[in-house]
Amino acid sequence: MSNSHLNGIFACVENFTIIFQKILGNPLLRLAVVIILAFASYVISRKVVVETAHRLSRRSPNRWDDYLSRFRVYDLAAYAIALIILFYVANLIPSWAPYLERLAEVGWVVLAVLFIDRMLSVGAAIYETHPIAKEHPIKGYIQIVKLFVYAAGVIIGLATLLNKSPWVFLSGLGALSAVLLIIFRHTLLSFVASFQIVSQDLFRLGDWIEMPKFGADGEVIDIALHTVKVQNWDKTIVVIPTFKFLEESFKNWRGMELAGGRRIKRAILVDQATVKLLDDELLSRLQKVHLLKDYLSQKLVEIEAYNRKKGIDTEASPLNGRRLTNLGTFRIYIEEYLKNHPKIRKDMTLMVRQLAPTPQGIPLEVYCFVADTRWIPYEKVQADIFDHILSTAGEFDLRVYQMPTGADLREGLAALIPKNYQGESHGG
Repeated sequence: MSNSHLNGIFACVENFTIIFQKILGNPLLRLAVVIILAFASYVISRKVVVETAHRLSRRSPNRWDDYLSRFRVYDLAAYAIALIILFYVANLIPSWAPYLERLAEVGWVVLAVLFIDRMLSVGAAIYETHPIAKEHPIKGYIQIVKLFVYAAGVIIGLATLLNKSPWVFLSGLGALSAVLLIIFRHTLLSFVASFQIVSQDLFRLGDWIEMPKFGADGEVIDIALHTVKVQNWDKTIVVIPTFKFLEESFKNWRGMELAGGRRIKRAILVDQATVKLLDDELLSRLQKVHLLKDYLSQKLVEIEAYNRKKGIDTEASPLNGRRLTNLGTFRIYIEEYLKNHPKIRKDMTLMVRQLAPTPQGIPLEVYCFVADTRWIPYEKVQADIFDHILSTAGEFDLRVYQMPTGADLREGLAALIPKNYQGESHGG
């Protein structure tokens, strides 16, 4: 635009000002007209400029301008145009001009703070679309920056409104530092906690964590400055203060997912009264089991050689020498079964062990890792394994313990009462 065009525009504005002053001699009427002009410019610019920008963003193939529309960055243009009109038209009212200009300057401060706030939100949203956002979330840091921006905006806005230097307000903060520390105690603690969570990689978005004190057992869905949101497996959401992760212990299951194996650690209770030495009948039956063939043949040779070397007469008493037991053989069978299971990790810890006897029986614990860490497939594999273990215990003449039920008591009583007495009692 040339200087002649600019001079023409300024001349038109001057002529409009003269006409305006002649028509409206009352300052209050001028003030009303100025406010109406500013409001009308806001409405018109919102309908024309802002809606056009939103339409172009929706049609554009770029994604970043969609975030500008989503976080209403374009809406600030309408406020900017209204402030421009208010600032320059304020000269039409000399008596009100200083106040209106100062109000417009405060408006510019507010607009700048809102612009920075929304652009930070845009940057954070774009950052969260990248895979690195799960490992290094920045939402807490963005909120800290926003907090400082708003604090600076309040100080500059007050200084502009009261026509004072911002340093006057900053110098007064020293006396209020103790009060501010008390007010922003949780914010400072949360900032330190957020920094440690990210720097030490304690947990990330999508991690499965457990924090029993707060009833959290599920997936991390949001890490903010003041709170961490955890969606439990029952779909409830637990909100935990961020600084509590510095004070309380929690469990992160990410290591299990990275290792690629999910642990089974479950025991069955074997009735101690059914544990015995292997007799010939049971031994011959178990020698036909595919998973035990090699073990039994090797073990029998080893035991026979040991007893012969020690000169032990195994025929004199079953207590003489070394012998196999049904519980020990059952334990080896379960180990071989797990080693041959296609969904059990062979490169991770795999064992079947006895725990200390209890009043309910001898715990026989399975300790191994399933190759699939997903919850449902893991539970299916675990259930299949224990289905097999529980169903095969009887083949070793072992009985799995369970608390007596009503049916057990009825069977016991029926065995004690003579049949003829039962018949007489039923006959009346």
